[in-house]
Amino acid sequence: MSNNKIKNIENSLLSDNYYILKKYNFDYLMPNGQWVNQMREVYDRGDGAGILLYNTTKKTVILIRQFRVPTYLNDNKDGMLVEICAGLLDKDNPEECIIRETEEETGYRVTSVKKVYEGYSSPGVMTEKMHFFIGEYTDDMKVSEGGGLDSEAEDIEVMEIPFKKAVNMLHNGEIVDTRTIVLLQYAIIHKLID
Repeated sequence: MSNNKIKNIENSLLSDNYYILKKYNFDYLMPNGQWVNQMREVYDRGDGAGILLYNTTKKTVILIRQFRVPTYLNDNKDGMLVEICAGLLDKDNPEECIIRETEEETGYRVTSVKKVYEGYSSPGVMTEKMHFFIGEYTDDMKVSEGGGLDSEAEDIEVMEIPFKKAVNMLHNGEIVDTRTIVLLQYAIIHKLID
């Protein structure tokens, strides 16, 4: 990392309970030439990958529904969120990660995926970079019920829904997960399903 507009970076660990939360103090050079001291809390949870699975013959997509406590604490009445299949990169690359997560969460064993974007999830507070994929699925790729791993205490409902219904859910506010919005809009713009 090299940026001549930042210096005197110091950090202190605030939490490493599940992921890492640090407080950073640094000096930043403003456009007027003045150095100012700034403080930011930065949450490092690693990078992630997500996928929109779609079937052009059936005109369907696979989404999941699961409980997300942060949304429950911020105005999501039951805490349930409809979203794409996604997961954190372990020691693998984004493509290997999303293929593994797809089978764990949805029960579909895909072998071919296409990366369409990558971007920072919430760059004001998180280091996470999200890798966005799309992938076609067929019924014969279903190898298990999915639902996530018991060892990770996941309770995931797999939803195969018509693409038009997913678009309606997006437009009427039933889908509020940013990752899912990004990939559904990609599917609309690129006419993945006519």
